[in-house]
Amino acid sequence: MSTRVIGVAATVAMALTVSALTRSASTGSPPAEALSGGATTVFDDTRNAFSLPARNLREDHRPSFFVGNSFFNQNWVIAPASTAGRDGLGPLFNARSCSACHFKDGRSRPPEPGEPMSTMLLRISVPGAGEHGAPKPDPVYGDQIQGQSIPGVPREADVFVDYTERAGAFADGEAYSLRRPTYRITGLGFGALARQLLVSPRISPGIIGLGLLEAVPEATLLRLADPGDADSDGISGRPNVVWNVRTRLVAIGRFGWKAEQPSVAQQTAAAFVGDIGITSPLFPHENHSAQEPIPVRSQSPRAFEVSEKIFRAVSLYARSLAVPAARTNSPGASQGRGIFSSLRCDSCHVAALETGPSPELPEFANQRIRPYTDLLLHDMGDALADERPAFVATGREWRTPPLWGLGLIRKVNGHTFLLHDGRARNATEAILWHGGEAAAARERFRHLSKSDRVALLAFLDSL
Repeated sequence: MSTRVIGVAATVAMALTVSALTRSASTGSPPAEALSGGATTVFDDTRNAFSLPARNLREDHRPSFFVGNSFFNQNWVIAPASTAGRDGLGPLFNARSCSACHFKDGRSRPPEPGEPMSTMLLRISVPGAGEHGAPKPDPVYGDQIQGQSIPGVPREADVFVDYTERAGAFADGEAYSLRRPTYRITGLGFGALARQLLVSPRISPGIIGLGLLEAVPEATLLRLADPGDADSDGISGRPNVVWNVRTRLVAIGRFGWKAEQPSVAQQTAAAFVGDIGITSPLFPHENHSAQEPIPVRSQSPRAFEVSEKIFRAVSLYARSLAVPAARTNSPGASQGRGIFSSLRCDSCHVAALETGPSPELPEFANQRIRPYTDLLLHDMGDALADERPAFVATGREWRTPPLWGLGLIRKVNGHTFLLHDGRARNATEAILWHGGEAAAARERFRHLSKSDRVALLAFLDSL
């Protein structure tokens, strides 16, 4: 389908979307706490809650949004192909489309035991720093295991996960069990992995509200940071400092589980080349090493397998996906919000932030948003450590993930697996895995009464 035809189809899609944006909105003004994305917030709590454009997205941006939607959701194919602008898959890849892992723009899940990894990936590296301080790739397999390939090319490997259960109990005696994952890499297609291999499994997170997080001023993140714990509160968040490929300068990281990427565009381009094997203006080289003897094959006639125009549309789509409103009238949500604060969960999961200027998407500027994140790195303790550094992030540090949309994951994606590797089967387990800077908050949670635990979880489910 040509870009022009997609643009015509967008006119119909826009009419349908306008209806979807408002069908769940209550009459009158909603409470401020419900407007998770400020004026961009949509009122939808259906299975499509994560797939709508920002409510205030300008009309001149909407055609690009729907073009981006098409290229985000449709499969890429092997080059050369008659499918205009959609060939170039591989030669090594993890998925054939962005939506294969971000189903309905939401969150992926870990494989079942005995099932090879398919909708999440395994980052790999070796000790030491690579170019510009990035993780140093395995000399053969690069920085991630790719479990699929085009015909005639060996797959890199299969990755399996196994779990062991660890029993525990709340202070009131109620039992719980946490599952600890271990990973196996089998069927290596290009020889041995490095001996001192560092691995980090990564679930694909939901992608709502990315443009809003990108518009939060750098000064805000620096103000929230307290790397030396100067106030002695036990919380010492700090920004990751990463390499911006487009500007050729260091920048503060905002996206990815360790805040490895400085912008939505770079996150998008990295996923294109790493996960689908699609080159772009930011990453023009195929994602395989010289040590992987992959035969030269016919390639797309384009300079980049995703053109600059389509890449901009997909990036705009990823930046413009709206945040659904919080369901503030849910039973227990108000009480749970107070408990959330009393546990000091909001020391890292900062409730509200202000966006600043947003030249490319001015509708995102000067919005009061409620993402429940500070976008900073925090030491989460040994239990969650992957021991794999990424720029200045240590193996124990993770970026605070936003909590907006948390209560809709089950409806949109059909599961409730949380944390970077999906080991937590629900929000309770995710909290109980917290350590390091969050250990004190975890223990306060563990000592809550049953009724207060239920209220806290009701609040999280309302986001």
